[in-house]
Amino acid sequence: MSGFKLVGIAGSFNRPSKTLALVRHVADRASIRYGFTSKTYDLNDVGPSLGSTLWRKDLDEQARRVVDEIVQADALVIGSPTYKGSYPGHFKHLIDLIDPHELRGKPIIITATGGGDRHALMVEHQLRPLFGFFMAHTLPTAVYASDRDFTDFAVSSDPLLARINEVVGELAAFFPGANPALAAAE
Repeated sequence: MSGFKLVGIAGSFNRPSKTLALVRHVADRASIRYGFTSKTYDLNDVGPSLGSTLWRKDLDEQARRVVDEIVQADALVIGSPTYKGSYPGHFKHLIDLIDPHELRGKPIIITATGGGDRHALMVEHQLRPLFGFFMAHTLPTAVYASDRDFTDFAVSSDPLLARINEVVGELAAFFPGANPALAAAE
């Protein structure tokens, strides 16, 4: 399946970041299974012009490059930290700079992190409708991780790892040439 590109975007400025760790882990698993090339970004990678511009054309070169990578990807892994039951404003602003037709039909794995189970529905009530507006294909399994799913900012929980493998497997509908040996080994 070489030639396909996956981009991960974590809607967080924090470093280290559990959201970035989750997005990177999912992107790495998908890249291994399907032979994707992949890049993962967070809001620091987008840079400071994100917060000071109203239009995509006004972004600096660094931010435009990240947005271009997002819209040119064959698949996306989107991750957001949960703040007060939703995604952060800068993350939403980044997504607002993308024209809806640019994500139409694109497979998207949606993920989120939060301090506890109380925020788990954020993936269904906030992220899924957001990308539904873009007519993207959010995969059926969403991945939510709480603090207890990480050790030293690395994914460490068996139930979370199983859920990640499940959603990565769902990409096969869009990339049917997956290596069956890799799929069986997961």
